Amino acid sequence: MSTASRRPDIATSVADDQRSLGARLARWCRRLIAGVILAALLVVGGTAVRVWQVARIDDWTPADAIVVLGAAQYSGTPSPVFEARLEQARKLYEHGVSDTIVTVGGKQEGDLFTEAAAGKNYLIESGVPADAIVAVEEGSDTLLSIKAVSEEMSEMGLSSAVLVSDPWHGLRTRTMARDAGLDAWTAPTRQGPAVFTRESQFHGIARETGALIWYQITHYSADFEYTADQ
Repeated sequence: MSTASRRPDIATSVADDQRSLGARLARWCRRLIAGVILAALLVVGGTAVRVWQVARIDDWTPADAIVVLGAAQYSGTPSPVFEARLEQARKLYEHGVSDTIVTVGGKQEGDLFTEAAAGKNYLIESGVPADAIVAVEEGSDTLLSIKAVSEEMSEMGLSSAVLVSDPWHGLRTRTMARDAGLDAWTAPTRQGPAVFTRESQFHGIARETGALIWYQITHYSADFEYTADQ
């Protein structure tokens, strides 16, 4: 067979090899993309399940302090979300879980009161002795609040804390508190707008799933504001 007659066969073979290589690469790319998507779904789904599981924990084990995570307040009046947390803290105190309640949270621009001060005033009006409440008037998000509480408790010689917030907030606050050096567990409120409806529960789990994944990746906070009526 002449060289000229063999050239079309060689060209065809090279083209077939290129198409085969391209097809293999395309298959590997599809598999890689599918694998990444599956892994992301597993991470998100697994985190959501953990958020839900920890939300169900209600641990009234005695602690050095009851820590109430702040929420919105209006001229010193706690929002319904914040009030629900404070009521839970008061119940824990009256039950003897701790003789110290720590309220925490700074203030937004234009506010007259910090979240911590508003919370302390509410608890005093509810019958909790003023000397049993420590107001840590710092923190514009969960992470900064937890760090401020950890530093204050360390100075006071306290190391264990039962955290009071909304159920869906529990896993993230517990994770942050333990990262900050506290021996922490959760006893969330079971009342208030955050737990009233299936819609608010679903929203809370979705919000906290995203916020916790963000924190675990970056070690920064990703808080979301509640609606005005909360």
